[in-house]
Amino acid sequence: MADPSKDMAEIMGFGGFGKKARTFDLDAIFEQTRRTAMERSQKTLAEREVDKAAGSVQRQSRTAAPHSSKSQASIDKRRDSDDDDDDDEELIGPPLPPAAANSQKEPDDENGSDGDELIGPPLPNPTEDSDEEEDDHEMKYGRKVPDSHEIVLLHGDKTVSAMTWDPAGARVATGGFDYDVRLWDFAGMDANLRSFRTLRPCECHQIKSLQYSITGDSILVASGNAQAKVIDRDGFDVMECPKGDQYITDMATTKGHAAMLNMGCWHPRDKTEFMTCSIDNTVRLWSVEDSKKHKAVIKPRSKQGRPTVPTACAYSNDGKLVAAACQDGSIQMWDHRKQFVNTVAVCRTAHQPGTDTSCLCFSYSGALLASRGGLADDSLKLWDVRSMRAPLQQKHDLENLFAMTDCLFSPDDRMVVTGVSVRRGQGMGELLFFDRDTFDKSYSIPVCEGASVVKCIWHPKLNQIMVGTSNGQAKVYYDPEISHRGAKLCVVKTMHKVKQIEFVADDPIITPHALPMFREERPRSTKKINEKARADPVKSHRPDLPFHGPGAGGRLSASGGTMASYISKKYALARPIENKSLDPRQAILRHAEDAAENPQWTRAYLQTQPEPVFQKEGEEKKEPDETVQPPWKKKKL
Repeated sequence: MADPSKDMAEIMGFGGFGKKARTFDLDAIFEQTRRTAMERSQKTLAEREVDKAAGSVQRQSRTAAPHSSKSQASIDKRRDSDDDDDDDEELIGPPLPPAAANSQKEPDDENGSDGDELIGPPLPNPTEDSDEEEDDHEMKYGRKVPDSHEIVLLHGDKTVSAMTWDPAGARVATGGFDYDVRLWDFAGMDANLRSFRTLRPCECHQIKSLQYSITGDSILVASGNAQAKVIDRDGFDVMECPKGDQYITDMATTKGHAAMLNMGCWHPRDKTEFMTCSIDNTVRLWSVEDSKKHKAVIKPRSKQGRPTVPTACAYSNDGKLVAAACQDGSIQMWDHRKQFVNTVAVCRTAHQPGTDTSCLCFSYSGALLASRGGLADDSLKLWDVRSMRAPLQQKHDLENLFAMTDCLFSPDDRMVVTGVSVRRGQGMGELLFFDRDTFDKSYSIPVCEGASVVKCIWHPKLNQIMVGTSNGQAKVYYDPEISHRGAKLCVVKTMHKVKQIEFVADDPIITPHALPMFREERPRSTKKINEKARADPVKSHRPDLPFHGPGAGGRLSASGGTMASYISKKYALARPIENKSLDPRQAILRHAEDAAENPQWTRAYLQTQPEPVFQKEGEEKKEPDETVQPPWKKKKL
């Protein structure tokens, strides 16, 4: 049968329809791959058998050396008696360890022992087992905890009540009872370990809680006031929650909290949602995009149906559950995907009623919940989220003097960590590590003498632990081998030296035996020095004194700076007046004869000077007649 595609190509006048697609036989390819894998596996097994045989020969040669001749004879006897074994096999059973072979003694010949005691492992030693258990315990827990090195960040003089680490591990924020929030940058710090910014976001209110958002661009600040605040990573304000009306009975109808906050936390999956709890008996959900009103309100209830105060709150790692610990001793949970009306899990007797549970923490897997009891409860309990009837594990007598003491899970979820409080100057504050399965104390870190451990963070990416104490210190523990970045970035940097201004001091030169003309007077008191400096117009910077009399240019001059003052000084004041009681007219007319004989100012008017007419004494002045008008003056028509 002819190929239709070939016929069509000949009719259309070209050689073909292009390159033919390549076909593959998948069964053949799979069969070839399987055979290649089997050959490689057989080759690998053969090499392992050869290596194993060579290693057994070397171990036998090492263990056979310390044996006695009688022991070697007994081994040869047992080897010859076994007819079914191959001739290549030399020993039966595993070889003895070198330490065991050296520690065992040879059997006595009198008892007729044939040396069979040497075959097999030695008897266990109780002291060696205890040492091995301690070593295993240290390898299991101690090497997982990064505490070989530490640095101290000085926050202040008061308790560090809040700490947070951003998800990337580059920055840390600390807050305390001194109302301040300090921001630390590991990459920007040197060995001085100084914060790059200090701010007071809530004025005179103690900082209760700090937490970075999941993206690390915002920090949630919950303080002793009723308004939570969101700031960016540089400390500038982003949002402030509104304050509710404290005179409204139903707290669900007001826009915000009406009393002091206890805690705040971000949603683990949504970067715009966060949660706060307050002593106004409510837990509120907020959105950064809407700062005018809360997103949702949760009202915890006691067993009798009365409102109760939530002291701690937390999200599950997937964000589906919302948990709150209340003052009535209960732990209540709600489903975030439903209306916050009915609880999905509740335990009414979780902690002692009337105490403030300081912390709730979900495990990384989300199946477990750890709770830290407050003052007078002093307990740490582990719960199964699926069944909250009774705790899986619990530990008591862990003193807690602060309402914000933390508890957390290790990054591998194998340990539960919490801090212990001590009275001032009455012990050592410690960070305790408990095994999750048995709740036995597996490890501890002594933090500070006479100070309590309040806050603790274990960063899973950096594998570093940060601890806040009641004496104002924040310590970061790390191990150079198993920790990454973080504190390791700043400890290797050299301190920046402060630039000092160099100057030469003008010290006095004392010459007691100098001549009087070269001897400088030594002032005995500063009072005389100040008096001389005050009298000196240059040292005291005294302004210029004003001039008395006429002057020029805004300055008065005693000698005169104008033409009038010059003439007055030269002519008028050159001849003082003999008799100042004379009449001014008489004083002028006394120079009339001298002026007529020797005129000085009127020479130009000698020919045209009119004759002066003066009123004689005794004559009365005639008043002009107003009725008689001169002839040249005409009346106006």
